[in-house]
Amino acid sequence: MRKIADLDRFDRQLLALVRQNNLEPARVLADKVGLSLSAVLRRLRRLRDEKVIVADIAVVNPALTGSALTMHVLVQMQQAGPQTMDNFARAIVHHPEITGAWDITGEDDFLLKVQVGSMEEYDAFTRRALGEDKGVHSFTTLIAIRNIIENDVARRPLRDG
Repeated sequence: MRKIADLDRFDRQLLALVRQNNLEPARVLADKVGLSLSAVLRRLRRLRDEKVIVADIAVVNPALTGSALTMHVLVQMQQAGPQTMDNFARAIVHHPEITGAWDITGEDDFLLKVQVGSMEEYDAFTRRALGEDKGVHSFTTLIAIRNIIENDVARRPLRDG
């Protein structure tokens, strides 16, 4: 079992700030948390070295990249044995429409986040990725109507209208 990182209040404040904007200059972060620039830089380096911060990524607006429809797909396998599960996990990484995937507990075995531009694209994806996989027993599609929170970004109230 992996050891939980020893984080103080400054570390937690820095993590909250870089979750919102990882391009914020360290000097601005230092002002916001009340530490020196060098202390903030040391802490950020340590958080990356200890794998508390595992990636600096961009959150892309799917509507502007032609992938405006988001589906969450619950997948149930024929048999939940290790080989079937591993084969499916290896296969799904080759589908760019899948932007998130989790091995889950319960009645279903996997949860997929799928982003496409149209229902026709989704139909083609399901036929190719799920329909042709002999290990897949069934799947259920949940269509996302609107995004409220994504990746801890922009935790602010929804706007009216």
